[in-house]
Amino acid sequence: MDVRTRAARVSIFSNIILVLGKLGIGYWMHSVSVMSEAIHSGLDLVAAAIAYFSVREASKPADAEHRYGHGKIENISGTIEALLIFLAALWIIYEAIKRFISGSHAISEPLTGVAVMGGACVVNYLVSRYLFRVAKDTDSIALEADAWHLRTDVYTSAGVMLGLAALYFTGFQWLDPLVALVVAAMIIKAAYHLTREAMLPLMDVSLPAEEEEVIKEIIARHAHEYVEFHKLRTRKAGRDRQVDLHLVVPRYKHIDYVHNLCEHIGDEIRAALPYTDVLIHAEPCSSAVDCQVCTTCPEKENRSSKAN
Repeated sequence: MDVRTRAARVSIFSNIILVLGKLGIGYWMHSVSVMSEAIHSGLDLVAAAIAYFSVREASKPADAEHRYGHGKIENISGTIEALLIFLAALWIIYEAIKRFISGSHAISEPLTGVAVMGGACVVNYLVSRYLFRVAKDTDSIALEADAWHLRTDVYTSAGVMLGLAALYFTGFQWLDPLVALVVAAMIIKAAYHLTREAMLPLMDVSLPAEEEEVIKEIIARHAHEYVEFHKLRTRKAGRDRQVDLHLVVPRYKHIDYVHNLCEHIGDEIRAALPYTDVLIHAEPCSSAVDCQVCTTCPEKENRSSKAN
């Protein structure tokens, strides 16, 4: 089984346990903050299921219908996950405001909620840490989005835990919906971050500046073998990167020389940036160019003899 698929399954199972636990305790306590956390974990479960589907599909090789592979399905899933988080935040805000207005349902046994939220923090932290590691190793935007969901759940669960503890010591029932509003604000912030990260590759934006700099440095290592390069273009689909450029080579070099040069540059880029597809369009130099690549250039010799 692919390591990304295995990680997505771990996330699904952990979220099922947390959703059931939070829903049961939140309903028993009449706590809108705990219920909001249950809804948050519910969306985390949906996100984990989407991530599982997307990484499984994205790992399929290119076919006749998808010539560039299936990588962008990870970006689509990440966008859907972010929108689900926005909806969850709106529901939490609605419930919290309604509780502020009605002031009903006093919280019972807040210390039980503290214990449940503390356990949720530990579970989500460990699973999110695992997902972040796999996402980094495999460059998976879907798993990264899932990991951010769970890491946000760690912070919000900690907030609910502190709110319930404060309610226990002070008796102020309004702390429960107040904490729920804080949770919603944190969820909205996370959703914005995820939406941006997932949607930008769908617009075929360039790779990050530091990655493009790596590509340029690799090409520069071979400066003594070509005349110049231009039209460098980059983009990303899921974990897959696409790089293409035009490489101007001495017109009198043999085709084998040009092919090997392009292969070497492509291999070095792929070694530095995994999951990269490199396309290099070779062009002959202009007959009027005055370069230092060729030690013996027939065109230069012709121009020199005519001048004499």
